[in-house]
Amino acid sequence: MLPVNGTAARSTHAWRNWGGTAGCSPNRVVSPTSAAEIAGIVREAAARGGTVKTVGAGHSFSPIAVADDVQLELSGLRGLVSADGHRVTVRAGTHLHEIPGLLTPLGLAMTNLGDVDRQTIAGATSTGTHGTGLAFGGISTQIVGATVVTGTGDIVTLTSADPDLQAVALGLGALGVVVELTIECVDEFRLHAVEGPETADAAIAAFHERVASTDHHEFYLFPHTNCALVKTNTRVGPDAPLTGPSRIKRCIDDELLSNKALRLLCEIGARAPKLVPAINGVTGRALSAREFTDSSTGVFVSDRDVRFREMEYAIDLDAVPAALTEIRALLDRRDYLVSFPIEVRAAAADDLMLSTASGRTSGYIAVHRYHRDDPADSAAYFADVEAILTDLGGRPHWGKMHTRDAGYLRSVYPRFDEFRSVRDRYDPSRVFANDYLRRVLGE
Repeated sequence: MLPVNGTAARSTHAWRNWGGTAGCSPNRVVSPTSAAEIAGIVREAAARGGTVKTVGAGHSFSPIAVADDVQLELSGLRGLVSADGHRVTVRAGTHLHEIPGLLTPLGLAMTNLGDVDRQTIAGATSTGTHGTGLAFGGISTQIVGATVVTGTGDIVTLTSADPDLQAVALGLGALGVVVELTIECVDEFRLHAVEGPETADAAIAAFHERVASTDHHEFYLFPHTNCALVKTNTRVGPDAPLTGPSRIKRCIDDELLSNKALRLLCEIGARAPKLVPAINGVTGRALSAREFTDSSTGVFVSDRDVRFREMEYAIDLDAVPAALTEIRALLDRRDYLVSFPIEVRAAAADDLMLSTASGRTSGYIAVHRYHRDDPADSAAYFADVEAILTDLGGRPHWGKMHTRDAGYLRSVYPRFDEFRSVRDRYDPSRVFANDYLRRVLGE
């Protein structure tokens, strides 16, 4: 195959995401190294009526990155572009786990993170990846500038003064190919982490008080039990003493307990589902408390090696306890045997058009299934939980599994049609469309 505009191109190959929930065989895979090259690729595709999709690390469970024609992978667009005070510009293909190495020499850190750092910065922000903490928004809210190649092949640079940034900062890949992002960082800091077991009843009852009184709070419910794992992180200064188990010791513990042991128990549960409640009970009761202080990244990020499938919805914060009560009743009422914990978090309201927390302080409920669990049973479980959360006006995480379409999403996003109007300007011929975007945004 001939190169496209001087850019390396590869012939058709099969691509599959990390969770095994989406895949494709694009006609062409291209690895551009500049905005100008990307602009040429987009113009060529638009001229012949083709499409272009950018893929990051493949950590979305939804088919948001599926490419029908040209797939762009941005491994050639990584690293630091510039730094000006607390504002740092990085290339779109930079992985989250690479960013601390860029920021630490500058005495900076990202304001908040989720617990996985394998994604690219553009992939994470385009899908609405978030952490937890009522005073903090998702990663996209840290964006104060962007350079993007639109569907007409134009290279557009936006600042925080441009209203369109409220669309582009969390654009679903529907507005263009993000080339660079400018992030508003903070002075580096450490986190004091307190983790330990609690009853699920107590964790649910204390949720509102804890998210209101601590910097970062989340908990995990073990299905079919009254067990929970509660995590609270408090921000401290960069010179706060490092305490507790060393990072190496914690990594060893996490690898043995959170990865290898979890994988083994999930495998047993997949092969003998009737053992799942007993396994979850043993796991929940075996949890031990730990307390430590480390760098922000060292606490926020966890190593996740066990493959799973995930659905997550954002609902009004006040509705979280009732929703969890209903989900636990569902598990008691139906025959689902679920080995993976239910994750519960919170985030501040923001002003991004398609953020799951747009205009609403939000609680997040995420449900998972082990990737080897029975597919039909997993689909039915997700569907029943989804019905509970959509009855509460829930907004699905764009990068995770859900069945919602544009009709429903318009009803829960006040700025939905405003985003569509931006899309009409940035991608009038739908060069960046795929089946997922047609479903969630309309034609």
